[in-house]
Amino acid sequence: MSDVFASGMMSAGWAWYVAILTVVSLLACLWILRSNRVKKVSDNDEPHLHGENVWDGLREYDNPLPKWWSNLFYITVFFAFGYLLLYPGLIVFPGLLKWSTDSLYADEVKQANAETDPIFNAYVKQDVKTVAADKGAQQIGGRLFQTYCVQCHGTDMRGSKGFPNLVDGDWLYPGTPEGIKTTLMEGRNGMMPAFAEQLKPDQIADTAQYVLSLSGRSTSAEAAARGDATFKASCAACHGADGKGNQALGAPNLTDNTWLYGGSLATITETLNKGRQGKMPAHKELLGEPRVHLLAAYVYAQSQEQLPSTNK
Repeated sequence: MSDVFASGMMSAGWAWYVAILTVVSLLACLWILRSNRVKKVSDNDEPHLHGENVWDGLREYDNPLPKWWSNLFYITVFFAFGYLLLYPGLIVFPGLLKWSTDSLYADEVKQANAETDPIFNAYVKQDVKTVAADKGAQQIGGRLFQTYCVQCHGTDMRGSKGFPNLVDGDWLYPGTPEGIKTTLMEGRNGMMPAFAEQLKPDQIADTAQYVLSLSGRSTSAEAAARGDATFKASCAACHGADGKGNQALGAPNLTDNTWLYGGSLATITETLNKGRQGKMPAHKELLGEPRVHLLAAYVYAQSQEQLPSTNK
């Protein structure tokens, strides 16, 4: 609980409120236990009755709790005090043992790394392409992929809308072994600017038709012809005059009918109007180079083995 307070998820006021309420509750339990251990008698030494109610001639005596029961309760309460003294249950007090989930996690990671680092370090001395041919390395890389990559790229590595297919042979950034490793290590930030404020609606519509024509799907040759000039003025700097893209910039090839967000007229128009933002997180700090090296080898190997797909 102290980790929650330290991380800012709980304010200092609420933390003290919880701590005080916890201690007061335990003290109240002790008071209730103590007050119920005293045997109450009347002035004439007769047992004290609990209320005046009578049920079938039976009355309830106000006797103390059974010792075995109250002693067990005492043990529970004192155990709670001991726990709060040693561990961070009160939030505002870290406990005498200074234990925390963060330190426990760090210790477990350190222990796991001590066992696995020699394995990963042995592979990092080889180039990515060589590691990609190693079946043992592929098994390790596959488990890394299932842990860190399937959330975006899927278990079959074919991605989804906004998340690239990794096995279709079509790459936004270089699909070489070194290029894949760079992507994993440093991450990528893809940005398609919005043109709604720069271009008129009819220019957007004509440019969308021209983009469709690059893959042979335009529905209006006249509109596509008008959009040619707009494309060359506003889009060619990234996608090239021929629309074949630029992997150095992460600008996709518009001529191959492989689409990251969808290739319909409506989707292309939306992309031109609103732009697109894509981010591939860097894994250098999260995994370290040896693990990224294996992961890059796995992605490269799978991209070479699986048949291309026309959908993205």
